[in-house]
Amino acid sequence: MLDKDNNLKNKKLLILAVALGSILNPLNTTMITIALPEIQHQFGLNSKSISWLIASYFIVSAIFLPLIGKFSDYYGRKKIFLIGLSFVAISSLFAPLSPNFLILLGMRTIQAIGTSALYPAGIGIVRNNIKENQNRVIGTLAVFATTSAAFGPTISGLLIQYGGWPVIFYVNFPVIILSGVLAFFYIPNDYKKKDTVFHLDVVGVVLFGSFISCWMIFFLSLEERFYVGILLLSILLTILFYLYESKGKAPFINVNFLINNANISLTYIQYILATLVFFALLLTMPIYLQKVLQINSQLAGLMMLSISFFSMIMTPLTTRWIEKIGYRLPLIIGAFIGLIGTVLLLTTKQSSPLIWIFIVMSIMGISNGIQNIGLQNRLYSFVRPSESGIASGLLMTSRFLGNILASSLYGVTFANGINDEGKNSLSIVLLFVSIVIIPGLFFITKRSFPNMQQFE
Repeated sequence: MLDKDNNLKNKKLLILAVALGSILNPLNTTMITIALPEIQHQFGLNSKSISWLIASYFIVSAIFLPLIGKFSDYYGRKKIFLIGLSFVAISSLFAPLSPNFLILLGMRTIQAIGTSALYPAGIGIVRNNIKENQNRVIGTLAVFATTSAAFGPTISGLLIQYGGWPVIFYVNFPVIILSGVLAFFYIPNDYKKKDTVFHLDVVGVVLFGSFISCWMIFFLSLEERFYVGILLLSILLTILFYLYESKGKAPFINVNFLINNANISLTYIQYILATLVFFALLLTMPIYLQKVLQINSQLAGLMMLSISFFSMIMTPLTTRWIEKIGYRLPLIIGAFIGLIGTVLLLTTKQSSPLIWIFIVMSIMGISNGIQNIGLQNRLYSFVRPSESGIASGLLMTSRFLGNILASSLYGVTFANGINDEGKNSLSIVLLFVSIVIIPGLFFITKRSFPNMQQFE
C-alpha cells in the first residue's frame, strides 16, 4: 500500500512539474501586454516596432514548438524539458538589463525557444509515464496553459505598479525553480534510443519559418501601404511549403494528414480564429485602458480579470455541459455570445464607464471559455488516444498562429495611435471573424467522424 501511495504521489508531482513548465509560454505571451506602454516609452518605439516584441515571440514559438517536439522524441524529454527551463531562466535574468530594444528582442527570442520546449516535452513525459486517464491529463495541461494566458495581464498589472516592466521577467523564477526541482527528482530519466536515426526536415523548417515571417511582414506593412510583392512572396512560399511537405517521408508538418482529415483541420482553423479574437482583446484592451481611459497599470490589470475570470469559470461548466448534451449547442451558443460581445465592443469609447467596459469584456470572456475548451475536447474526439500528444502540439501551434494574426491586427489598426477610431476598426474585424466562426462550428459538430488515420 505504501509503494502504491508513493507511486501516486510521484505521478502527481510529475504532473505538477510539467504543468508549471507548460504555463510559462502562455503566461509570458500575455504578461507583456500590460508592460508595452512602459517599454514603448523607455525605448522610444512606435506601434509597429512594439508589435514585433509580441509577433517575434509567436513566430519563434510556432516554429520551435513542433521542431523541439521532434528533438525531445530523439534526445530525451526530461533533458529537453530541463534545457528549456534553463533558457527561460537565462532570458528572464538578462532581459530586464537590456540596454536597447534589439537586446530585449533577442532575450524574448531565447525565452520563446525555451518555453516552446516545455509543452511538447511535457506531453511526451506524460504519455510515457501516466497511463491512466492520459487524455484527461493532457487536456488539463492545455486548459492550464490557456488559463494562465488569461490571467497574465492581471498578474502583470498588479506587479508592474511596484517594480516596473522588468518584474514580468523576474516573476518567472519561482515557477522555473519549482518546476525544475520537481522535474529533476520526479521525472524518470530518459532511455537512450538505439538504432534510431534522427531526421530533421531542414528545408521544411526553413520554408515554414519563411512563409510565417513573410505573412507577418505583410500584415504589419499594411499600416503603411499594400505591398503586392510581399503578398505574392508569402503565397509562393506557402505553396512551396505545402508541395515540399506533401512529398516528404518525414515532414516537419504532416500536411497530408491535415488535408485528408477535414474535421481535424477545420477544428484547428476554428481554434486559430477563436484565439485571434481572444488574444486581440488581451493585447489591445490593457493598452487602450491605460492610453485612452488614462487608468494605471494596476487598475488595467484588474479590469482584465473580466476576461480571465469568466473564461476560467466557463471551462469546467462547459466540460460538464458538453458531457450532457454534446458539442453542438454549447459551441454555437459560445460563438453567438462572442458575436454579441464584439457588437457591444463597438459601443465602448473614451467616455464609457469602466463598469460597462468590464461587462463587455466579461461577455467576451464567457465566449472564450466555452469555445476554447469546447474546441479542444472536440479535437480529441476526432483522434485516437495514441495521437493525443501530436494533436495537442499542433493545437498549440494553432494558438500561436492566432496570436500572430492578432498582433498583426493590432499593429495595423493602431498604426495612427491608440484611440477610439483604432479600437472600432479592430472591433469591426473581430465582428467579421466572429461571424466566420459560426458555419465552421455547425460543420464540425454535425456528427462524430471516427478518425481512421494516424499522425506520422
